[in-house]
This record gives sequence, C-alpha cells and structure tokens, in this order.
Amino acid sequence: MSLDLLPSHLLLPRARRVALASVLLGVVLGLVTWLFVPASVAIALGVIVGLPPAVGAFVVTRRHLRLDGTVLTASGSVRSRSVELRHLAGVELLVRVARVSQVILRINDGDHRLVSVPLALYADGGGRELDVLALRRLADAMDAAELAPAAALSSVLVEQLRAEARGAALEERPLYRAIELARKAGRVPQTTLTDHEVASLVE
Repeated sequence: MSLDLLPSHLLLPRARRVALASVLLGVVLGLVTWLFVPASVAIALGVIVGLPPAVGAFVVTRRHLRLDGTVLTASGSVRSRSVELRHLAGVELLVRVARVSQVILRINDGDHRLVSVPLALYADGGGRELDVLALRRLADAMDAAELAPAAALSSVLVEQLRAEARGAALEERPLYRAIELARKAGRVPQTTLTDHEVASLVE
C-alpha cells in the first residue's frame, strides 16, 4: 500500500520544469563568465550552479513510502529504511506552519531508523490529505503498536477518516486542527505536539 501523499506522476512535471530552469541558468552563467575567465572555470561554474538543483528535483520523484502489513518502508534513489510498527520506540506528530503547512507523522524504531510520513498539506483554505485507504491501513498498523502514543495517533487518523467520510469542513478535521493549534500557540514554523495536544485533536 502506497503512502505517498504526492504521487510521483504529480511531482514529475514540476521536477522537469525545475531541472530545465536550473540547466538553462547554469548554461547562461557559464557563457557569461566565459567572457571573463578561462573556459574550464566557466564550465565548472555552470555545472556547479545548474546540475545539483536539476538532480535534486528528480531525486524527489524517486522517494516513496510503502506499508506492507505493519512494516513501513521509505525508499529513495540510493537506499531504503524499514520500520516495524509493532515494535516502535517513538512516534510523534510534527507540524510545520508556513504558506504551505504540513502535518507529518514521524516514527523511529530505536535503532537509528527514522521514517517521516507526510499526512496532509494545507494552503489557502484547501489542501491535500493522505488517501482514505492509506489512512485506514496506517491507522490499523499504528493500533497494533506496543506504544501508547501510537494508539493515540491511530485514534487521530480514525477520526480524520470519519471527518473525510462525512465531508466535514477543514476546521472539523483533526489534521487541520493540528495546524490551527500550533498557529494559535505561536509555535511556528515547526513544533511537535505533546501527547495531551494529540489527544485534544479527537475531543
């Protein structure tokens, strides 16, 4: 089961535009500096400026999150990390408040393996939330964990599902309320909700 909040096919067009703009900037900068410095220096400067952003744009499209039973795996272009949700060492709800605000589930297994699962993005009265089926599977997997905060977060995800099912307004959805909670408390641009605050999202 994919847990990608933004599937790669949605990211690819933007990645192409960023890559093209970066390469063009590198070429233009290289040509301009060629008028004043040796060609080798101009080429090196163009590559240094244009190549990293272009590569980085495509690397983002290679990142994927997958849930198989209770095993959560984050894979990328080079390596992957897996966490068994039944044996978590820690779990927390991270909130980033900005023009595009984010709610992220951060999980670790105590063996230096940390996986972050973006749950929702909100901006200008709208947003994108994790697919209903993905939320359901994640809630079930979290409920199987031997950790009290995991059960609390599972309850938040279940309440989010209920809100989505009845077509509730953003203000009635737990994940959006997490953003509002952090904003009203002045804990920006980033904060981790306490256990009490997580519990308050479903009250």
